[in-house]
Amino acid sequence: MNGLMVEYPVTGAANLERAETLYASKEIVNEQPDGDWHRYTYGDLAHRAKKLAVALLDLGVQSGDRVATLCWNRHQHLEAYFGVTAAGAVVHTLNPRLHPDDLAYIVNDAQDKVLLVDDGLLPLLEQFHQRVSCAHIVVISAEEKTPEGMIAYEPLLARAGEEDFRYPELDENQAVAMCYTSGTTGKPKGVLYSHRALALQAMALGMVDALGICEADVVVPVVPMFHANAWNLPFTCTLTGSKQVYLGPHLDPPALLRVLERERATFTAGVPTVWLAVLQVLDKNPGAYDLSRLRTIMTGGSAAPRSMIQGFQERHGLKVLHGWGMTEMAPLGSF
Repeated sequence: MNGLMVEYPVTGAANLERAETLYASKEIVNEQPDGDWHRYTYGDLAHRAKKLAVALLDLGVQSGDRVATLCWNRHQHLEAYFGVTAAGAVVHTLNPRLHPDDLAYIVNDAQDKVLLVDDGLLPLLEQFHQRVSCAHIVVISAEEKTPEGMIAYEPLLARAGEEDFRYPELDENQAVAMCYTSGTTGKPKGVLYSHRALALQAMALGMVDALGICEADVVVPVVPMFHANAWNLPFTCTLTGSKQVYLGPHLDPPALLRVLERERATFTAGVPTVWLAVLQVLDKNPGAYDLSRLRTIMTGGSAAPRSMIQGFQERHGLKVLHGWGMTEMAPLGSF
């Protein structure tokens, strides 16, 4: 005998639709490559993600096709997280810190059909794009000029009609995202996530005994969106309606501290190397930054020194939460 309630697949598309319905006015913020700050809302995110989904379908993307991203943390990357999902395709994040030979291997192994790239990463792409077989390369840029043979992101969205979009009927066990792990022997190996896996992890991370992320939070993911889906924070924040703040490639400690202060951040996450540098700045400039709303600094990716955790706690009254996980775990496992 089956139950009669909540026969509803948990998918990334459902997450986007929920955010559009409940959190349309909540803010998403990111630093642009030129140093300016871009601000828009979950309503804007949903609008543009749906247009991206239509545009990808117009480019011939089909259910299950892989769409790669070679991008920093920015709002267009978040649009790809949900636009690719809403097209029924698989978002495949590429790590720009890998060698071009590895990137060429990964793109071909994944059989990526479309590649979205930040214009600032075009010099890296030029080192391997002749060796890959993507049908289309889409350039995210504020400039009108796009390299020959490539497609400009904003005009691509402008041509797509949101009225042509319909939320797809997706199986929650269908693939939604792919990351390649570099902590392995031999060539990098792909890890394929289902809608269900990422949705359930997002729900779990919102629990009070995990990360406790909720609608009132202002979350600053310092961890890159190309690194294990930024520890699933983009999906978690969208599920809970938290304000999201992204810093792009600019991660120097004073700039990060100014953002945490200005945006009144409550939660942030990054690797120990980042927080060791931040702690040095705080120690040299006690009282210079108002971090009174920052309830949690999450760290992971490698073992954080006990002295660093104690330094934040004892000298600055800031709580550090240590996480552990793996790319193969979607990705967080314990805290």
